[in-house]
Formats: sequence, C-alpha cells, structure tokens
Amino acid sequence: MHRPPTRASVARSAKRAVAPVATAAMLAGALIGLQAPAAQAAGSVVKVTGSQGNWQLTVDGAPYQIKGLTWGPSVADAAKYMPDVASMGVNTIRTWGTDATSAPLLDAAAANGVKVIAGFWLQPGGGPGAGGCVNYLTDTTYKNDMLAEFPKWVDTYKDNPGVLMWNVGNESVLGLQNCYSGDELERQRDAYTTFVNDVAKKIHSVDPNHPVTSTDAWTGAWPYYKKNAPDLDLYAVNSYNAVCDIKNTWEQGGYTKPYIVTETGPAGEWEVPDDANGVPDEPTDVQKAEGYTKAWSCITGHQGVALGATMFHYGTENDFGGVWFNLLPDGLKRLSYYAVKQAYGGNTAGDNTPPRITDMVVNGATDGVAAGSDVTVSTKTTDPDGDQITYQLLFSSNYIDGDKGLVPAATTDHGNGTLTAKVPDKIGVYKVYVKATDGKGNVGIETKSLKVVAPKPAGTNVAQGKPATASTFQTDPTGGCPCTAADAVDGNLGTRWSSEWADPQWLQVDLGTSTSFNHVQLAWESAYAKGYDIQTSDDGQNWTTVKSVTDGNGNVDDIDVNGTGRYVRLLGTARGTGYGYSLYEFGVYH
Repeated sequence: MHRPPTRASVARSAKRAVAPVATAAMLAGALIGLQAPAAQAAGSVVKVTGSQGNWQLTVDGAPYQIKGLTWGPSVADAAKYMPDVASMGVNTIRTWGTDATSAPLLDAAAANGVKVIAGFWLQPGGGPGAGGCVNYLTDTTYKNDMLAEFPKWVDTYKDNPGVLMWNVGNESVLGLQNCYSGDELERQRDAYTTFVNDVAKKIHSVDPNHPVTSTDAWTGAWPYYKKNAPDLDLYAVNSYNAVCDIKNTWEQGGYTKPYIVTETGPAGEWEVPDDANGVPDEPTDVQKAEGYTKAWSCITGHQGVALGATMFHYGTENDFGGVWFNLLPDGLKRLSYYAVKQAYGGNTAGDNTPPRITDMVVNGATDGVAAGSDVTVSTKTTDPDGDQITYQLLFSSNYIDGDKGLVPAATTDHGNGTLTAKVPDKIGVYKVYVKATDGKGNVGIETKSLKVVAPKPAGTNVAQGKPATASTFQTDPTGGCPCTAADAVDGNLGTRWSSEWADPQWLQVDLGTSTSFNHVQLAWESAYAKGYDIQTSDDGQNWTTVKSVTDGNGNVDDIDVNGTGRYVRLLGTARGTGYGYSLYEFGVYH
C-alpha cells in the first residue's frame, strides 16, 4: 500500500519472461504466443497471447485469470497459510523479493495449486519515504550487481511449478522524486525504466517460459515503460481507490500491452479526507469490503487487457497499517476477507462471518478527553450468525510519534455496545479502535480519532500570555516551526516550544511581579525531558530550585509545588530522546 507523491508511505512494511520473438510481436502491436520448447520445462510454461485489446494469460496453454493477493506472512509460515489462501479461490500471490529463502514459499504455493508473481526489489522502491537513492545514469556497480543477482534467482526457480511470472521493481518511478527533481528526475526515470528493460532482457535469456513485468504506482510510469522498456511482456500497476480509472488512462495513453493490478483495495490513507481532528478518516469495515468488490469489478470489466490482480493484502500484522488493509489481522478474518473470497469464487457455503460495526461514536473526540481519564465509546454491532461478541478498545499514537503499534486498554463492556477505557496519559490525537470478535475466528474493527488533552488544574494559569524567553528555539519550517518560547505559554496545545538538540536548555516566563504558585503543569511533546528543575527568581539572574525531577516520562507532568517569584523557569538537564526539549504548554497555577 503505497501512496502518491503527496506523502511518505504508510504503513507498511510488507514488502515477471517471454522470448524475444514475442517481444517483437508486441512492438508490432500484437502478442503472438510462442511454440512450446521441444524439451518441456519442469515448471509451467506461461505466456501472454493474443492481439491488441484481446490478450490473455495462458499457463501450459490453458487460459489463466490472475485472482490474487499480495503475500504477507513469513516464508516459514507458507505451508500453514497457503491452504487458506487457496480456499478463498485465490490462484496467485505476489511477493516483493526473491532470494535464497524463497523455495518454501514457491513449493507451498505449488502444492496448493497457487502460483507466485515473484518480485525483485529495486531502489528507491516503495514510493515516497522508502529511501535508497540510486543514480541510474552513473551507478554501474549497482546496476551490474542487480543484473547478476536477479537472473541468478530466476535460473534457480524457473522450473519451480509455483512460478507464474517475474516482477522487476516496485514504485521506483514514483520513488525517484525523493532523490531528484526537474530535468534530472526525468533523466533518472528514463534511465531506471531503461535498466528495467535490461533486466527483462536478461531474464528472458535465462527463462523464456515466464513473462516479465514491472510495477509502479498508478499509470504515470507507463509512458516511461512504453518508451524505454519494450521487452516487458505486460505492465503492472498499484492503484487503490482510483483503480476504476485505469481503463480510461490505458485507452487514452495508446498502450499496446496488457496489464495486471499488483496492489488494490479500499481507499488508502492518502485518498481520504481528514476528519475534524485533522487525521485521515479511515473507511469502515463495510466500506473496505466494498472497496475490494468494486476493484475486482473494474478490473474484470477491462476484458482482454486487464489480466487480473493481486489485491492487498493477505497479512496478519495487527498494527495501524494492518487494520487499514490486512484481510486477517492477528489471524482473525474480516468482512474484507469474505468479500475477496466471494469475488474470486471461493466456496462460501457454511461460512461464519464477522460481527458488523455499523456505527461508532467516541465521546469528547474533538473537544478533548483529559489524559489518563476514561473515554466512552458507543457502537452499533451485530453478528449475522448470532455469535456472542467480545469487545476490546485499543489506542494508536501513530499521528503523535509515528508508532504504528496498537496498545490494548482495559475495557469495560456496559452492554449494548457501550464501552469505556482509560485514555493514554500523553496528549495528542490518537486513533481509538474497537475490535469485536465472535469466538469463531472473525473480527469486526472500527476506528475513530480522539483528542487527548491535558487535565485542567484548579486555579488560574498565571503564566498564560506572559512574556517568555528560552535558551534556544527551533526555526526549521519542515518541523512545523518556528517553535518559540511564547508558544509554550499561549494556552494552545497545537503550538509548542522546541529547543536545539543539546543539554542543558531552559524556558522562562516573566509573571510581571512576584507571584506565589502551588502547581505547575508541563504538557510534553514526544521530545521530552527526563531530568529537569523548576526554578524561581526575582531578578531573572539568581535562581532557586523548588522542584527537581529525574524520572520524567514525557507525558503530562502535574506537579504540586510551592514557589514564589517574578520569574519561573524550566531548566532541562537531561533529554529523554535524541532530540531537544519540546513543550506544548508550561502552566503555572495560583
């Protein structure tokens, strides 16, 4: 699941040869099937056959429509999961890498009547944020290494009956924009797709019995392949909510090769509007299931050109990205699992299907719930099979600190789908998840955002709006700054003071006159202080420490402390991270 140029990729960590005669035929505007070699290979002979707009894939001469899923589990678990994959009506899986560890996966697939689109990874694959810049004009060492590496594994596995085709690269035409811009970006994209063609030719020379393709994000890469990669047997594209637009772009682009869709499904994080808390509004379970159904309908609707799809994703990760896209997070089957099974013609007789959550309301979601207090979540949930439903609330801080894990919370079920749990004690916008399980291996999952705010201390914040200064402050706009001292006393949890990355650092506020206080509240961002002092002064020069902390954890620090002074200072002595000190609010209460 990879997003377009507007953002770095999510979530996701999961991460094709026909002889030259056929390639020449493609360049002439038609694909002509090859005669089978005199000595039949041990593996299948796979071909792209037909003519312009009337192509098909064949396996040992029989028509083959790819009904696939991208593969998530480890190779070691291939034999465990492959029977389930086959039971869904799936005949193909797609991988992103092929190497010495791939044999058990290919063998398990073949043993269950499933074939593999075996991938080869090229930098900077994976779209924005994937990293790994290569200069495809000058880096001959990298290119020669890959030209040797990939055909080696093709030769190793070409006779394995699990192989369907070879897939060179994943979203690198898109990803190159993280490395280059302007005219140089265009030169690199031409050079990259030319190199893909070199790889395709080399694979063809080693294995004339399996096609070669190359995947990129959306169809913007196809003009480069059309110009520079004539030896590809077909194109491949990753497209989610926009999958139904592929047919039109293929027709408008004047392409002369068929394609497959190598990733698709419901709308991704990059394709949905933000909610009231400013985070992407994740589709519901029902909408996700409908997304797979819609995608398959549009792919099969482009007859003679779209040769099938490997939809995203047969994965079991139970994290932020896993809940967005996996068909069976934590091994539990969702509505999307059954939607894909139905689309591919798997036997659904007797299936026990998941609970359906048709509504979810988080009390105080936008007004804010105080850190460490209880939140109430109301749902409307039914189970079509009448199974007893068990609920669990979980939280994700992905939009605060990039942590994609889901943290379970002790959940109280009040009946009728009403649940309560204690929210995290760090402020920011969280995702709160409801998992409804039926005890039969199925799960319904819904998620909404929740703003967690600092608790309101008693008394008056005498520091709010007063003049503030600091030892240093960050100015880099790429980090959402400048983040000045004044931003920590403005009463707005959406702004912050952020220091340079060094110890010690300080932030002080001028109360205007000597003032007594009995409480200090520090609302930390993810870059917090592990050690700090609260100090007072009447002249801004000579300081008295009224509180020392050595075990700060970066959450909301509510400190009962008696002090008097015109100036109150936070002196950071030990950072809790490798970054600086970052403070949303420095509250001094009287």
